[in-house]
This record gives sequence, structure tokens and C-alpha cells, in this order.
Amino acid sequence: MSQHLISISVLGLMFVIATVLPVNMGALAFVGAFIVGSWVAAMPAKSILLGFPADLFLTLVGITYLFAVAQNNGTIDWLVRLAVRAVGGRIAAIPWIMFLIAAVLTAVGAVSPAAVAIIAPIALGFAARYGINPLMMGLMVIHGAQGGGFSPISIYGGITNKIVQKAGLPLNEMATAFASFGVNLAVAAGLFVAFGGLRLMRKPAPALAAAPAPAGDVLAMSAPFAARTIPAQGAQIYGDAEAEAGFEERKTMAREPGALLGDAGTPAADTPAGPYQYLTVLGLVALAVLTLGMKLDIGFVSLTIAVVLTLIAPEQQKRALGQVSWPEIMLIVGVSTYVGVLDKMGTIDFVGHSVAALTSPLVAALLLCFVGAVVSAFASSTAVLGSLIPLAVPFLQQGSDVSAIGFIAAMAVASTIVDVSPFSTNGALVLANAQNVDRQAFFRKLLVYGAAVTVIAPVVLWFLFVVL
Repeated sequence: MSQHLISISVLGLMFVIATVLPVNMGALAFVGAFIVGSWVAAMPAKSILLGFPADLFLTLVGITYLFAVAQNNGTIDWLVRLAVRAVGGRIAAIPWIMFLIAAVLTAVGAVSPAAVAIIAPIALGFAARYGINPLMMGLMVIHGAQGGGFSPISIYGGITNKIVQKAGLPLNEMATAFASFGVNLAVAAGLFVAFGGLRLMRKPAPALAAAPAPAGDVLAMSAPFAARTIPAQGAQIYGDAEAEAGFEERKTMAREPGALLGDAGTPAADTPAGPYQYLTVLGLVALAVLTLGMKLDIGFVSLTIAVVLTLIAPEQQKRALGQVSWPEIMLIVGVSTYVGVLDKMGTIDFVGHSVAALTSPLVAALLLCFVGAVVSAFASSTAVLGSLIPLAVPFLQQGSDVSAIGFIAAMAVASTIVDVSPFSTNGALVLANAQNVDRQAFFRKLLVYGAAVTVIAPVVLWFLFVVL
């Protein structure tokens, strides 16, 4: 067996182990980089470490640190309350508010499971109270989180843009961001119509959060959300580093009792924001302006803003560094280091040329989109993005009819939109927080929907962004 086939087999084995067992794939990838690089390719350790993505590491630490600070100081809760209050009594607007809030959270740096963990309990609580289809509400939250996931200052966006830039491919940050948001918005609109959204528009408008929620309601929980949002059991959940990151964030970022309702029973929406919250919002705006407008490094800028906000209230933010998504970061930098070893070995070129020789570039692009969707439905979307995009580089650089920008958009969306499956962290969170439902029936509906998305989405996205 050639060294190229050995290195590819090791990559596949890592996917399998991380799916079946609760082991971080990043740790496996570092070990794989050491074994394959040293024993198969005879590379010294210094050469292996050249593949470590220091810039991507700093980006991920800075973004997740800033989001943890914003969560700790109450800015995220305050923005959620403002959005919920803004709908007044318009029940039909609630699913769209939840969609947009989840999109904003991931767009400014939250990992997708963390955004869903924050919003799903609130959204499904509203669904139970006001007669909204819980499946529709849960899927709106997930698609919102995925829709905002490729902004230039997001986790997915940062990963994808760094990989594309390093590969020397044409880079259009906003094309992928708009593609992800547009596709998920269109899917959400279809779900809204299919699951009774038009009927909600004709319902009378009650007063939302006008009184303390009934005992046991999600809005009146005296325990943190982490106590209610445990993902479904199974190695395929905890083998995904995104699940580890989301679970750790829910444990450390859990709200204090009475966070949504005041201690005296007054609606939390009436609690005014303080200077710290306004400064945090200003910091998020500054992040967008400095990185998008002035092209400053997003890692350094986000870390600087986070540290400034921490210095304002160091006691409140002393746990923020522990809330950084270290398992997620471990996964990403580990896989990127292994891919760096593959690149130095020539395996990336070998695979790209082999795929291009076996079939047309258009069909090769479709196959990679399918692989990304299927693997991501059970394993980590970030690992898929980090390992499959580089495999497409050779045939994209050969001057084929496949647009690199279109393919990156199709691959990115296909690898993340499938996280609606109950075997993914997002789907498991929705399942865990659904109220007044037959749990098995709800699981089957999520499973059927997730399977349909996994089969249909790659073809549709390939046709929209690659063929057209």
C-alpha cells in the first residue's frame, strides 16, 4: 500500500473512531500526524509542526473568548429579551425571531450547538405555551444557527476562509455567508408554511410574557439550562467535538436563577441594560468594522476586545477563559495539522488528480458534497470542512468549469445544513427540550427530516452553486 493510501486510510479511521467513541478527533489527528508524518513519510517533528495553523488557532480562541464574555455579562440574554419583547403579541413572528437570534449568535462567534442550547429551551417553551408546532420551532432555531454560521467573524466562516486562503483559491467571504443564510432562510420559510405558520398569522394576539410563567415552564426555570438540555445519549453525540464544546459551554455559561424572570416575578424584558452591555454591543460592532472594513486580523481584534471588556469587570469574567471552546479548537487545529502533513506528503495532490481522472470535475464536486453531508450528519462539521475542502484544491486549480467560489459555498452549506439530524448535537438539543410531545414520534420526525436533508441538500446545492 502506498503512503498516500495509508494516510487516507488513517484519516478515515479517525472519522470512524470519533463517531463511535467519545474521543476528540483533534487529539486523534495530532497522533495521526505524528505517526504518519514520522513513520510513513519520515518527516522530522519540526516539519510536522509547520502544519499547525497558528492564525486559525488565534482566531478561534479570540472569537469564542469574546462570545463567552458577552454571555457572562448578560449581553446575550438582554438582546434575546429585546427581540422577544419586540414581537408583542404576534405569535407568528416568534419562530422568525428565534431564527434570527440564533443566526446572530453564530454570526458573532458562538459555536452552533451553544447557540441552539441557549435559544432552543426558550423557543420550545413558547411553542408549548402558544400552540406552535414544536418540530417547526426547533428546526427554525437550528436553521437559524446554521444560517449565520459562515459570517466572516464566525467559527465556520473563520475556518473555511482560512483554508481557502491557504490553498490559494479565490476567496469571497460574503458569498459563502450569503449562500448559507439564503439557503437556510429559504428552508425555514418552507418549514414555516408546511407546519402551520400561516395558521398562526390568523390567531388572536395574546400578551407575551405579561406575567410570571407557570411552574415548570421553561421561562420560569430556577435551574440553569444545562440541567434541561442534555443531548441524547450515544457515542455519535459525544464523539463529536462540537457536542463536547456545546456541553461544556452550557455547563459553564448557564444562567443564574431568575435570569429570564426577575426575582420578584417581573418579566426580565423590563430589566434595563447597563453600560457594560452597551459597551459589549459596541465591541461587537467594532469587531465587524475593524475586520471587514479595515481588514485587521480577526483573531487579534476579537481577543483585544475581549480583554478590554474583561478588564472592566475582571471578577465577573474570571471564568470566561474556561468557557472558550477548547474541544472544538483542539479538533480544528488537530485536523488542520494532519491535513498539513498530507499536503507535504503530496497526498492532497494525489487525491485531487485521482478524482479528476476518474470522472468529470462536476461529478467530482457532487461526490465531495455528498461525502461532506453524510459524514457531517454523524461526525463533526468542522472536521469535514477542514479535511474535504483541501481535497478539492487540485481539480479546482486545473482550470475546470467548476467555480471555486461556488464549490466552496456548496460544500460549506452541504456540510452544515445536515445538523438537523437527531444524531447531531443540534438535533439532540431540540429533541431534549421539546415539551408536551411523544418523544419517540418526535425523534422519528427529526430522523426522517434529517435523512431527507442529507440526500436532497447536496444535489440541490451542487446544482445551484456549481452547475448554474
